[in-house]
Amino acid sequence: MIRPAERVNKSKNVPVVLALLLGLGCARAETGAVVEFWALGREGEHVRALVPAFEARHPGLTVRVQQIPWSAAHEKLLTAYVGDALPDVIQLGNTWIPEFAALGALEPLEPWLARTPALETGDFFAGVLDAAVIEGRTLAVPWYADTRLLFHRSDWFPGALPSTWPAWLAAAARVKARLGPGQHPFLLPLGEWEVPVILALQRGATLLREGDTHGNFQSPEFRAAFAFYLSLFAQGLAPQTGVSQLANLHQDFAAGAFGALVTGPWNLREFAARLPAEMQARWATAPLPAFEGAGPGVSLAGGASLALVASSQRKEAAWAWIAFLGEPAQQAEFHRLSGDLPARRSAWDDPALSGARVAAFRTQLAHAVATPKLPEWERIASRIAWHAEAAVREGRDLDEVLAALDRDADQVLEKRRWLLTQRGR
Repeated sequence: MIRPAERVNKSKNVPVVLALLLGLGCARAETGAVVEFWALGREGEHVRALVPAFEARHPGLTVRVQQIPWSAAHEKLLTAYVGDALPDVIQLGNTWIPEFAALGALEPLEPWLARTPALETGDFFAGVLDAAVIEGRTLAVPWYADTRLLFHRSDWFPGALPSTWPAWLAAAARVKARLGPGQHPFLLPLGEWEVPVILALQRGATLLREGDTHGNFQSPEFRAAFAFYLSLFAQGLAPQTGVSQLANLHQDFAAGAFGALVTGPWNLREFAARLPAEMQARWATAPLPAFEGAGPGVSLAGGASLALVASSQRKEAAWAWIAFLGEPAQQAEFHRLSGDLPARRSAWDDPALSGARVAAFRTQLAHAVATPKLPEWERIASRIAWHAEAAVREGRDLDEVLAALDRDADQVLEKRRWLLTQRGR
């Protein structure tokens, strides 16, 4: 059921006072308001450490954090929406924003941003901010950023890294010639959709067509990218290993089962903590290569954002909390607590983000783009992963695979086409 974007505010009689938002301009916040904030996963643990500073700055305001496991978050959020029981502020994975936008659950933020100069949108990484803009409306504020790049063994790939895929393939072929049985230059776990999509975006592919109502996987650009992806397995540069078959990623990396993989910032701390001492000086990160030019190639703009719930009765106080978490200083502090990467460029001036391994992510985030912004995207992405794995394991014909993927995408988007037809009547 699709609800109207605007709901009745039942709290017009809540008293308000003027509160000075340090560095954020002036805003009104309800005296004595309790801001209910649902945070997902370990972020719900770490963000509690920031609450005292916010409450000290805003006497009379309280933030109550509820931590929700990622595995249960989507269902809980939808159930709360149906029951009109959403909190004031919610953390959303960026690919979830279109779904809750379609439900009308999120407050458009342009008026709030206009009166909060310190939340300068130009300071956010463009691709991460774009993920929160649906049909021209900004519906969330990026909280932390996420993208994928190369983690690699610097003893296998020494010196300056190639900036193009052809050069990387040449380097990988040289590495492969020195390896023994069971060793590969790359690890590209089957069952993940991200690498095929990244390669397609680097080729300039448009993943969907006709107003995001049909799959576009038979396009020349996607076909070239998918053929390149399959060639990495056909040449023996990557093993035919599924996600479920990975016993211990860090142990296998240290043991020399593979020399490079495409992964995200969560592995910065994992590699530092789990690799043996003798490996700590033998791994590095690097932005993704490009097919042409000097690189880097584009990657995905992921992460999570903070949304103001449209039905909140404490919007002034809730916005004050969102604006606080969006400050560069708070984003840098949150990185110290959680390891999550700031979504604001200026936060990266903090010394805690100056190391070479993390700095590669700053470079990559400047070359990150959002995936299609529609509620059905995650279902389509799962079909990309399924067809990619089937193509690698079964050696299926490339054109047949892409035609099947288009059919699957068209089926997933069938309801969307019907709704758009009804709207146009």
